[in-house]
Amino acid sequence: MKVAAITDDGRTISQHFGRAPYYLVVTVENGQVAGRELRGKLGHAHFANDPHTEPLPGQPHGLDPASQNRHLQMSEAIADCEALLCGGMGAGAYESMRARGIKPVVTDIVAIDEAVQAYVAGTIVDRVEWLH
Repeated sequence: MKVAAITDDGRTISQHFGRAPYYLVVTVENGQVAGRELRGKLGHAHFANDPHTEPLPGQPHGLDPASQNRHLQMSEAIADCEALLCGGMGAGAYESMRARGIKPVVTDIVAIDEAVQAYVAGTIVDRVEWLH
């Protein structure tokens, strides 16, 4: 299985999906880490010149079609992954990952290795209350 984590440094999970410049993709075989690959990630800066749609009052941002398209572009680099670990993300990005078949997990675990082990063990907690 492959598990991606958003990261700024390749060791820790970034707090914001849209701003992180990389994915660290961890390959797990028989419960053990079998490989790591740092992949570039599209982010807010890549879409800075695109039109931005403000959500309706009371609605989470990122659910409009243009945002969903950007999220899908951001997920291209991890299309082969089962899950995405992050410290925070918008509700639109979360739903875009789910629609792509990638399980998003918002976690308070900072170390990527620790978070991957918790995911593999089934003990990681998805902090959906942190979605914005």
